[in-house]
Amino acid sequence: MSEPTGLAGEAERLDAADALAAVRERFVLDDVTYLDGNSLGALPAHVPARVADVVRRQWGELRIRSWEESGWWTAPERIGDRIAPLVGAAAGQVVVGDSTSVNVFKALVAAVRMAREDGDGGPGGTGGTGGTDGAGGPGGPGPVRDEILVDATTFPTDGYIAESAARMTGCTLRPVTPAEVPSVLADRGGRTAAVLLNHVDYRTGRLHDLPALTAAAHQAGAYIVWDLCHSAGALPVGLDEHRVDLAVGCTYKYLNGGPGSPAYLYVRRDLQHRFDSPLPGWNSHAEPFGMRSDYAPASGAVRGRVGTPDILSLLALEAALDVWDEEGVSVAAVRAKSLALTDFFLRCVGAYVPDGRVESVTPAAHAERGSQVALRCDDAGEVMKRLIERGVVGDYRAPDVLRFGFTPLYVGFADVERAARVLARTLAG
Repeated sequence: MSEPTGLAGEAERLDAADALAAVRERFVLDDVTYLDGNSLGALPAHVPARVADVVRRQWGELRIRSWEESGWWTAPERIGDRIAPLVGAAAGQVVVGDSTSVNVFKALVAAVRMAREDGDGGPGGTGGTGGTDGAGGPGGPGPVRDEILVDATTFPTDGYIAESAARMTGCTLRPVTPAEVPSVLADRGGRTAAVLLNHVDYRTGRLHDLPALTAAAHQAGAYIVWDLCHSAGALPVGLDEHRVDLAVGCTYKYLNGGPGSPAYLYVRRDLQHRFDSPLPGWNSHAEPFGMRSDYAPASGAVRGRVGTPDILSLLALEAALDVWDEEGVSVAAVRAKSLALTDFFLRCVGAYVPDGRVESVTPAAHAERGSQVALRCDDAGEVMKRLIERGVVGDYRAPDVLRFGFTPLYVGFADVERAARVLARTLAG
């Protein structure tokens, strides 16, 4: 039998040389080409049995004893420590629970409160530990921190939460593009309290410069909150390395935690004693079973907890994370394959799709690209519907974007070549 030629042959050779190819067997997949892991990751094959044990034995037999004997109570921090290396953080700084939206709210309000305590200190220094809004901290009067910058291209919920946090804290909300952030920070004379940005643009797949933008916020005396929903598990983040203040993210995309799996909150270690959550709950109390009427926050990342954890979803996520540990998968290897997959997809689209039918809105430069490719085309919603009918699953974002997400743990180069070929056939009618 002759060796396949052309792009199909190249895809076969790339798959044969793929160091992550074996990881694909850890997932429940079928003949469908699944390129929507940036919305919902595929099911790791061992998760159903693990969840069945949680339901039948831990809940069904041990019942209330499982809070201690099955480790339910400590799960938010334990699982946070497993996510931590995937986002470049040391242990003890990530807690899992609640939704991304709730964690954005906690982080953003806490960031404003810290900025107003600082006076002249700022997040790059020691800051203050007391003070009142706008009055500065122990270092003396500082600027009135009365603005929040938010990514103007953000996922809508982040914008809604930012607007609510601004009203709650008496701040003005200023939407800006990430590229505008440094100049706006420089122009505002130290009035910015907090900056909320997405690491990867959910529509276009553009990767923003986390190190530079974090440094710009700190230079202006502001705190930064990063939304990592479209980057965690797909590319290096470096939270500790770049001294990010606060970060949030979901776990049902590239971390494959399942629909509605709980989100996480990162609070940098040296800020934890100052993290003043707007949602204090009994789970974050220093004495959660003391049932005191007055609130005293716990130490460490536990301050990010609120109420009783969603144990079934939480432990499904814990099981899903086994794929990373048991297969010895590194974020660096995932990033290398992600870039190779997206490069190859763009090549295949260029070769198969007639000129002018689609336009990539995802940056070509690796330093500016996440793990998805967004293609603008006419009648994109109908095109995606026909693609799905033909076994290529991506998604559509209004008004005219076809979105394809590449999860390197289970997407191969043959998937990529087939998706581009079916897209060309679909556009041809």
